[in-house]
Amino acid sequence: MKPLTNQQRLHLVNSEQLYENYRAALRHAAAHTYGMRWKTVRGVEYLFRDSDARGNGKSLGPRSAETEAILAAFLQGREAANERLAGIRAALDEQARLNKALRLSRVPRVIARILRELDAAGLYKSFTVLGTQALFGYEAAGGVQFLTELLASGDIDLLYDHRHKMTLVSGKLDGQGLLGLLKRADRSFECIRKRGFRAANAGQFMVDLIVPPRGMQVSDPVSFADDDLVAAEVPGLQWLLNAPKLDTFAIDETGWPTPLRVPDPRAFALHKAWLANRPDRDAIKKPRDLAQARAVAALVREYMPHLPFGEAISSLHGDVRGLVDVL
Repeated sequence: MKPLTNQQRLHLVNSEQLYENYRAALRHAAAHTYGMRWKTVRGVEYLFRDSDARGNGKSLGPRSAETEAILAAFLQGREAANERLAGIRAALDEQARLNKALRLSRVPRVIARILRELDAAGLYKSFTVLGTQALFGYEAAGGVQFLTELLASGDIDLLYDHRHKMTLVSGKLDGQGLLGLLKRADRSFECIRKRGFRAANAGQFMVDLIVPPRGMQVSDPVSFADDDLVAAEVPGLQWLLNAPKLDTFAIDETGWPTPLRVPDPRAFALHKAWLANRPDRDAIKKPRDLAQARAVAALVREYMPHLPFGEAISSLHGDVRGLVDVL
């Protein structure tokens, strides 16, 4: 891995600060998403506030000076929110040009779009990025860049925290499910098979929805809408689900920042080492698993001294913690 220069570090921090402002502006603008309208019921006009794309909402009262003032204030607030959002977007576009010139652009565009859509939907903390794509989060947090050979991958694993209420997640996905969100990022995404756990776009980039094993007593599938992805249960993920999370920002291929939620890097390294030692693991993947594990472990030791490997991570199985010697 190669450490970032001071100039690169400066612009990475600037990008993060700009995106935090963008997040706040996006939330403010989102509060005006569905609008208000006059609705006639039995010959009387009522001010109606929509709450979703299907036309659901509630009445704010019959037409009067008070409800007309409410509508005027709403329209004024929406205009101000959109103007602020446009201004921050322009600043981010300018920052993106600098980021590309400084060779900070790392995360594949399609991944960044998916993660920003999850963030905009208020689901950032419900999904954790696993696998190779998590490396972008670790290198950004540590101020380094890994070798490209460790990063290349044509898929992303999204670990859903099934402890969150599925009904709330479904509501934030506006009834369109995770596939609907993927289509907002890239309209060509489709499920590879009906009620499967994987979707792919026209470029054959794949998104996997995964959860830890939930036990024999739980039979309901993890899915957020009809004809949506259905999560696959993958052994070993309970440790990563329970491990502390690292919230950071990385820069995508266009120069725009994107938020990343990844497992504690020590947990990631140990889990990858565990995968490399599993007898049923694909032999082609094992050397890459171990190389990624050692790269992240080296990053932690050199650039994250506040995360000592000597501390046992209670969420990990004893056999996995014993793999520290391998790293």
